[in-house]
Amino acid sequence: MKQNKYDDPKFFEKYSRMTRSQKGLEGAGEWHELEKLLPEFAGRRVLDLGCGYGWHCVYAAQKGAASVLGVDLSEKMLATAREKNSGAVIRYRRAAMEDLAFAPGSFDVVLSSLAFHCVRDFAPLVEPRPPQEMMDLPGMRDELRHPMMLLVAAQKQ
Repeated sequence: MKQNKYDDPKFFEKYSRMTRSQKGLEGAGEWHELEKLLPEFAGRRVLDLGCGYGWHCVYAAQKGAASVLGVDLSEKMLATAREKNSGAVIRYRRAAMEDLAFAPGSFDVVLSSLAFHCVRDFAPLVEPRPPQEMMDLPGMRDELRHPMMLLVAAQKQ
C-alpha cells in the first residue's frame, strides 16, 4: 500500500518543525554514526528512495556523486527538497518506490532512510546480492547455493 501522509497539511506542518527537518542530517542524533556506514559516493550514480527533503541527496552530491536521483511520493517533500537541496547533479522525481522501474545497473548506490518501512512488499524493489567483499571469501560462492539462498532466488522469479 502506498502511503503519503506527508501531503496532509496538518501532518506536514508538524513534521517541518522537527529538528531533523530544519537542520538536516546534523539535526538527526544518529547521523554521525550512520555516516560512518555509508559507502563512497565519488563518481557514483545514486538513487535515494523516499528522499524527503533531499538531505541525503545533497550529501551524496557534496561527496562527489556523478548523479543523484531523489524519489518521493510527497509533493510537499519534493517542493522543500527542490527549494533547500538542489544542485547540478541532483534531480527529483515524484513516484512511489513500488512503481519505479530502472534497467539493471542504473545506480551504483541506493539509499533509503525512514521510507522502506512504509512499503508492504519490498522484495520486488531489491535483488539480494552480497557485497563483492563477501564473494571473495573462500567457499562463499558455494554458500549461495545453500537451500535458503535458492529459496530467496526462487521467490524473486
